[in-house]
Amino acid sequence: MMKSYNTKTLAKPGGAYSHVYEVPAGHKMIVLAGQVGMLPNGKLAQGFKAQCEQTYKNILGHLKTAGATKKDIFKFTVYLTRATDIPAYRDARKKIIGDDVLPTSTLLVINALADPDMLVEVEAYAAVPDKGK
Repeated sequence: MMKSYNTKTLAKPGGAYSHVYEVPAGHKMIVLAGQVGMLPNGKLAQGFKAQCEQTYKNILGHLKTAGATKKDIFKFTVYLTRATDIPAYRDARKKIIGDDVLPTSTLLVINALADPDMLVEVEAYAAVPDKGK
């Protein structure tokens, strides 16, 4: 079973994440490419909130295909194009992912993504027990 924790002698996380995650032996790693707010029809969701929510729905869908759930996530890397969107991003993540999953997380504010209409991109890393072992 994976274990997350925060070192008690150091500062607490500044948001909904953990500082440390341990992935034990016998797990297979699942690495998701950066996901954006692309709808199933191939069109980009309109507006920041809609893009964020769709991004996390896409992550959950890919994890399901790989045999994983949100509880198997141990790392997010988040790219936003505007720092002013951080509170809305946190709300959207909480709505789709919830408070019971607190993987390690890095959030970066960058100039642009591959398409100028994309406002958020999230990479996810998960691990599940390797049933072949």
